[in-house]
Amino acid sequence: MKRVVITGLGTINPLGNDVDTFWKNSLEGKNNTGIISRFDASKFRTQIASEIKDFEPQKYLDRNEIKRSDLFTQYALYSASQALEDSGLDISIIDPFDIGVIWGVGQGGMETFETEVENYVTGNYIPRFSPFFVPRLIVNMASGMISMKFGLQGINYTTVSACATANTAIMDAFNYIRMGKAKVFVSGGSEAPITAASVGGFAAMKAMSTRNEDPKTASRPFDKNRDGFVMGEGAGALILEEYEHAKKRGAKIYAELVGASMTADAYHMTSPHPEGIGAAKAMQLAMEEAKLNFSDLDYLNLHATSTPVGDIAELKAVEKTFKGSKNLWVSATKSMTGHLLGAAGAIEAILAIKSITDNIIPPTINIEELDTDIPETIQIVKNKPMEKIIKTAMSNAFGFGGHNATLVFRNI
Repeated sequence: MKRVVITGLGTINPLGNDVDTFWKNSLEGKNNTGIISRFDASKFRTQIASEIKDFEPQKYLDRNEIKRSDLFTQYALYSASQALEDSGLDISIIDPFDIGVIWGVGQGGMETFETEVENYVTGNYIPRFSPFFVPRLIVNMASGMISMKFGLQGINYTTVSACATANTAIMDAFNYIRMGKAKVFVSGGSEAPITAASVGGFAAMKAMSTRNEDPKTASRPFDKNRDGFVMGEGAGALILEEYEHAKKRGAKIYAELVGASMTADAYHMTSPHPEGIGAAKAMQLAMEEAKLNFSDLDYLNLHATSTPVGDIAELKAVEKTFKGSKNLWVSATKSMTGHLLGAAGAIEAILAIKSITDNIIPPTINIEELDTDIPETIQIVKNKPMEKIIKTAMSNAFGFGGHNATLVFRNI
């Protein structure tokens, strides 16, 4: 099996419109959650979200790409452009069939869907739908548009596994390169879910925080008084490359992807297994594939969304898997970014990789009083970053439907 390394990173998310800004703000414990500005949420249970500020799509997208794309696709193109630029790849000298795109999207064009249906209803039900309605809506358009923008003709498709989606996409890209099916992949995930229907739907399930009077403290994984997640938006892109190919061209290598696994809880539509059985198995399999001892893992970026049930279930899985390892420290960066749904795994993979390159762990903010149900052996990086030699890092992503996806990176 061939080795796979990460040679490029790109992102746009509530903490920054590029990787350096994102990383800096993560280490500083920034949080940009506020009252929703995209629509009037004053009548909603949840009125807050982590929105992207100062988005300038024209920096990487041309007029037609902006016109023809829903926001989730614009975010994908924006982050993928950054990542390819960062990688230093000269696409013109590589066989285009050796470069693929596997992208993750959880919901797709929610804004497009809402706008078109609203126009239909308010227009006396006269069917004046835009010819771009379906192309802007469907989830695979992000991967399609990335390939068209850069002329990438290799394997191309989109994964959908709810909030595990980006990790699923990255895992698939990893496996195709290992099997010799491609030299390079653009992979990651994007989401633009801050819309009335999306926020309203999650709020109706009581999955989201209603701490509307104090938005910046709303996302508080592990805190005794957490009450649900905060919606975020954006994208993260990684360039995965076959090691010898990267080495031959003198590429900058961030880290090696050494393990990836997926399991299913087979338990409930929206709740994780309370004992974290599926999550534990995903972590175990990923570590075994990486050929690492459980005591070797230095840092784990948890999925932890700030829901009462989910956070504890994941920590039980960590305890079950790593058995109180004194070497392992964990943090939940959704406390700062909010939950980007299908893009969450991608931006958290970037943070895991950056922890390896810079030997520092971003914090979990907003912890005032730890939940007493948290296993005592779990070592959480609270409120401030922690300097530590990071040789190996893991990133978890779990989704509605019981999907569990885990990635393991190591220094090289």
